[in-house]
Amino acid sequence: MPIAVVLVGTGLVLALPLLSRVLAHRIARSTHSVSLGLAMRRNEMEPGGALRVATGLVLLVYATSLVQGVLIELDQVSKNSSPVQIYHVGLAHLSPKQQQAMEDIDGLRGHVVEVRSDTSGDGASSMVDLTALIATCGQVRAIVPDAKGCVDGRPVRLVDMAVGDYDNLTSPGQEFSLALGKGTFRRFLHLKVPSENLRYRDWSGIGALHSEVLLPPSTLPADYRPAGAELTLVSNSDPDTVRHVLDAIGAVDPTADVDPVGINVDALRQVDVVKTLLAVGMVLGLVIGVAAYLVAAADRAVERRSQVTALALLGARPWTLRAVQVAQVVVPLAVGLVLAVVAGKAAESSYLVTGGGDIFWDGEGVPLLIACALGAVVVAALGSLPLVGRRIDPELIRRD
Repeated sequence: MPIAVVLVGTGLVLALPLLSRVLAHRIARSTHSVSLGLAMRRNEMEPGGALRVATGLVLLVYATSLVQGVLIELDQVSKNSSPVQIYHVGLAHLSPKQQQAMEDIDGLRGHVVEVRSDTSGDGASSMVDLTALIATCGQVRAIVPDAKGCVDGRPVRLVDMAVGDYDNLTSPGQEFSLALGKGTFRRFLHLKVPSENLRYRDWSGIGALHSEVLLPPSTLPADYRPAGAELTLVSNSDPDTVRHVLDAIGAVDPTADVDPVGINVDALRQVDVVKTLLAVGMVLGLVIGVAAYLVAAADRAVERRSQVTALALLGARPWTLRAVQVAQVVVPLAVGLVLAVVAGKAAESSYLVTGGGDIFWDGEGVPLLIACALGAVVVAALGSLPLVGRRIDPELIRRD
């Protein structure tokens, strides 16, 4: 694939002079405009000028399309395909104030506390090992698509409607124990699995709840916190929201143990770095490319000053000569940029197909490329206008 990308870019550059000559020849034969005809005849006689002045910008636009394909692939790897993103944060080293700050992070859909039962206390052999959810009905409804029939203050047994009782290995009446802490004090809370069931529907592909029992917060004694508990946060899965939530968690406690389910945080950071480099490279590349284009166009105009002077002596108007200069600069550049956009998007699509991605065509990147190409054409056209002087210097053609 890299060899194919290089060959396509090389062929794109080498084809510019030939395409410029063919296009100039056909336009010159069919046009009735004096300025356009003169411009196309010049491009037909000097097709190498198109390669000299347009190569940099054409390759820049072509490379930008490929970089967008890399960004798409990195974005697919880093983001979660589910509509929600789940974060598990350990509460062992968080104070109640820090826990409250994390629960109040802007952009969260909801939050709950999950705690694993303790089997190290008295009577552990007769107790079941399970995970209990400590939350209100409102908190449960906020993190799952459907949880109808929940009543606050009543412990219930959780049953996922997608899997039924196969995913819940507990039976009503079984005993379990929760380890609680209050400062340096430690105690055990012995409970039984409720007989009443709460059927809920979880997210497909990523589960927000992994608990067998729902306990209301009033079940815990005052000022006691469950030992080894986890705070589960749920937000939307778009990359901007995920970055915001992760940054907010780090602001509350930089040392917090966070498990973002289903995403690659390193790849998410790489996307930010590549996007920044792409933006800087595009700006610098456009500035340098347009400047180089203008210098090359000015150099060609200086080489043809004797021809321009001869045309002026024959009666050609200054605006006609300026139109000739703009046309012979803009047409090869416009053709090259259109080919670069088409070839770049085709190479990008091929790269994504060979990479096994889910997205094979990035329609959102096309307007940006077209806007950059149009901007380069406009700047090149404006820079070509002053290259034809107002005064006629016969000395320029005396040697001829």
